[in-house]
Amino acid sequence: MVESGELEVKYTSTVFYVKFPDGSKAFLRYKIDDGRMELIETYTPPQHRGKGVARKMVEKALEVARERGLKIVPICSYAVYYFIKHPEAREMLAEPYKSMSEEELKRYYEERLEAERRKSS
Repeated sequence: MVESGELEVKYTSTVFYVKFPDGSKAFLRYKIDDGRMELIETYTPPQHRGKGVARKMVEKALEVARERGLKIVPICSYAVYYFIKHPEAREMLAEPYKSMSEEELKRYYEERLEAERRKSS
């Protein structure tokens, strides 16, 4: 079993990704627009979930955004979840997300989850 600490997050102009030894990939799709990095979609193959891979990809996105002076727009539910769990990172959020209360962020997370469920069904 490969620990998430041994995995390297790489990226292109549209996606952060991790390649696993079994040939599968986890990814975080993003778009940069007007000084903002939109975190659009996160996917981790079922056999690699729960190991911190998505967290590592979001943290790499934050690192790149910080280097480039970008603010984050969390669109996918996992990105919103990350900021609920890591309030210390919220200074990276673009408005109006940065000003949201804990309750508003949780509501937004539920809305994003529901939208993703509808899209995949």
